[in-house]
Amino acid sequence: EVVVATIAFGMGIDKPDVRFVIHHDIPKSLESYYQETGRAGRDGGEGHCIAYYSYKDVEKLEKFMAGKPVAEQEIGFALLQEVVAYAETSMSRRKFLLHYFGEEFDAETGEGADMDDNVRNPKSKTEAQAQVKLLLEVVRDTKHLYKSKEIVFTLIGRVNAIIKAHRTDTQPFFGCGKAFDERYWMALIRQVLVDGLLHKDIETYGILKLSEKGHAFIASPHSFMMSEDHEYSESEDETIVAASKATGTADETLMAMLKELRKKVAKQLGVPPFVVFQDPSLEDMALKYPITIDELTNIHGVGEGKAKKYGKDFVALIARYVADNDIIRPDDLVVKSTGANSSNKLYIIQNIDR
Repeated sequence: EVVVATIAFGMGIDKPDVRFVIHHDIPKSLESYYQETGRAGRDGGEGHCIAYYSYKDVEKLEKFMAGKPVAEQEIGFALLQEVVAYAETSMSRRKFLLHYFGEEFDAETGEGADMDDNVRNPKSKTEAQAQVKLLLEVVRDTKHLYKSKEIVFTLIGRVNAIIKAHRTDTQPFFGCGKAFDERYWMALIRQVLVDGLLHKDIETYGILKLSEKGHAFIASPHSFMMSEDHEYSESEDETIVAASKATGTADETLMAMLKELRKKVAKQLGVPPFVVFQDPSLEDMALKYPITIDELTNIHGVGEGKAKKYGKDFVALIARYVADNDIIRPDDLVVKSTGANSSNKLYIIQNIDR
């Protein structure tokens, strides 16, 4: 039913009916993301791709690049920023993704457009004609020297080493867009890029350049409706991380009894309690109610050795508790299949895969 896989999964696997691809961590480039999500819906059916995004994941990937050569780091950071842009954008994700690979997509009528979360739940749009003109003029007046970050810094009036080196902070347009924040300008750049008013120069790791369409816009501005980006705050990240670490113990009473027994067993053997069983193992026991040593080996973090060494008292306690409280265990609901059925299933699956 579920395959937990590394990024290498599926290169040679012909499994056409994968319905969901879930990224628990953000990938390090849009190329990787596109290739990994391509596992879903190869039979022409629906494929749902869900990615969990937290800026902490991006910071972790940035740290991994720290020891690499400078040129490699620069490319790595540029690729990562595209992933961040994809995660935070509020425009049609399919349009954004296909634009990245140099393709066009109609966000209204294109195939699968109605499955996009941003198309289904559109963010409010605001008129940004004046801001687009300002952005394009800054790209033109800085002589196509800068990537997105420096363009945004020029607009909001923030100095860094590159801006100082080119003396952009002495120009009259420096800080001309400080009425809006960094996040706003980044969102606008993404949407202007997809609209074709700007393009990124690949040879120079993403320097922004005006297109012919961009020059035409400066000469004759027209309406440009901009949708606000999703906001992901640090505090929200913290809340999510904390929630994921919280325990999901179903039976608090049994959990307390198991902890008491663990303390007693540890004392008898003269070892710390965590050596017997760790908390996640006890939580899993309080969820699955194992009443035999065999069932105990399937508990998170236990294994055969530990089950045989420490398990006897624990399964006895759980069996007593289950009997006293008339508890229906998850295993009671499982219909056990015979070996013959299993081999039949395997034969069928192998033939389908061929």
